[in-house]
Amino acid sequence: MSNPHIDKDLDLSNAGRGVWLVKVPKYIANKWEKAPGNIEVGKLKISKEPGQKAKVSLTLSESVLCLKEPGEENIPKDHRLDVSAVTHQTLGVFSHITPINMDSIIPETEKLSLEGRIVQKLECRPYADNCYMKLKLESIRKASVPVRQVQQLERIVHNFKPVSDHKHNIEYEEKKKAEGKKARDDKDAVLEMLFAAFEKHQYYNIKDLVKITRQPIVYLKEILKDVCNYNLKNPHKNMWELKPEYRHYKEPPQPEQAPADAD
Repeated sequence: MSNPHIDKDLDLSNAGRGVWLVKVPKYIANKWEKAPGNIEVGKLKISKEPGQKAKVSLTLSESVLCLKEPGEENIPKDHRLDVSAVTHQTLGVFSHITPINMDSIIPETEKLSLEGRIVQKLECRPYADNCYMKLKLESIRKASVPVRQVQQLERIVHNFKPVSDHKHNIEYEEKKKAEGKKARDDKDAVLEMLFAAFEKHQYYNIKDLVKITRQPIVYLKEILKDVCNYNLKNPHKNMWELKPEYRHYKEPPQPEQAPADAD
């Protein structure tokens, strides 16, 4: 059996490269997931004035903004990115390339690479314009809609017609009444019935013992605990067997041996 956790070479050629970790709103991530791989999804603009921190902004492309479902609200086009340096953590970006053609003459191998070390985190935030306010209002409205609602029926619908009682409830009540009518016999009489039954078979389940003794199941279990063991393992799982001190099984007849020849 091959071990899946085998040692692999790690490509460290880009270990010195700095990488940005960018967190975008969910509505942007959904658009980018739907976008084909051959279109521009947005433009990143970095501007820096002397003596001030660099300003980073993101502008989504019209191709992404047009990816709308019927009735879906527009999303903001322009966003700012709040930049923070990563100083107290060591974070990296890794890539894992698996071979596509395993049957080639020269088989390709899996490639693990360190693509760079994260040096900055960026939070993508929309501007509080009318477009964003409408989007936020719609998301709050959808979140406030209860999952279950009361529906008024104009006519009888058999799928929603209630039943007077469920089948399992009826069966339980019938079983309870049947057990209630069973009178508790004397313990010695029940033991005689049990010993007679175990002379025929070594193992019984509780249902069969209830039929044989016609005793309430709770009362019967109290007696069984005194003289029987309950098997929890296969091959006789969930079955009762007499304790060793109460077993009197007939030994199988021994084969007769031929008389030894006299010298």
